[in-house]
Amino acid sequence: MDNTASGHSPARDRDSGQPPSPQKRPVIDHGDLDMRIARDGTWFYRGSPIARPRLVKLFASVLRREDDGAYWLVTPVERGRVTVEDAPFLAVELTSEGEGPKRRLSFRTNLDEIVAAGPDHPLRVDTAANGEPAPYILVRPGLEARLNRPVFYELVEIADAERGESGGPFGVWSGGMFFDLGDPEDE
Repeated sequence: MDNTASGHSPARDRDSGQPPSPQKRPVIDHGDLDMRIARDGTWFYRGSPIARPRLVKLFASVLRREDDGAYWLVTPVERGRVTVEDAPFLAVELTSEGEGPKRRLSFRTNLDEIVAAGPDHPLRVDTAANGEPAPYILVRPGLEARLNRPVFYELVEIADAERGESGGPFGVWSGGMFFDLGDPEDE
């Protein structure tokens, strides 16, 4: 029977007259992928480092963090869990423009993403188990970069210069926000 003769278009839902909704494919959950991101930023698959930077960047582009803290590679049709030893990215370079509240601190990650510290990309400093400072910047929702030691030292120098002899809080401005770096005597 010709649906157009009966007033129904094959491209329309018979009950609502609306276009049919696309069928959503189920997401295939692969569970643990035997993929790990080491503390130094190296990505491993089945114990071997992934040597192709473009492949690592592709994986990083679909990396997500769930509310429970687990990391997943997520595509529209499949997902798999990834182990992250510390943070999925490293901040390996710092650029500072301006000064005081007008300063802009930009960080380049080990995967060449550029992130400017500010309201959408806050800086934070935790204390690691060994008592050393553990500085991070938010790259994307739920995904942080740990500042490598040279970058953190640059940040501390900026904070020290900004603080000067005033004895005020020890931290840095970026993107109109002040980020407290903790007590420099503890570092």
